[in-house]
Amino acid sequence: MTAMIAHTGGCHCGRVRFEVMAPAIIQVSDCNCSICAKSGYLHLMVPKSRSHPDGFSVNARCLDEGTVQAMRVQAFDGRHWEQQYPQGRGPALEEARQ
Repeated sequence: MTAMIAHTGGCHCGRVRFEVMAPAIIQVSDCNCSICAKSGYLHLMVPKSRSHPDGFSVNARCLDEGTVQAMRVQAFDGRHWEQQYPQGRGPALEEARQ
């Protein structure tokens, strides 16, 4: 199992701050839906215990420097979500990390 470490982050003005537990080498999804593509959102899914039915999506671009050793970016076809996941949701968070 990959060791989890605390990553901190926040909004551009610094008023909103957060902490998430994730590996030092993170895997993020680069969604091509109209909202994510235009805002540059890179989804880092973190377990619900620190919510997506299985976890929270955190914008990896909002993480502070210093704790992320590497970021693996995987393309995600959010424009065609319904065709990709006709059952209404993607794989469980644990399955997606493998």
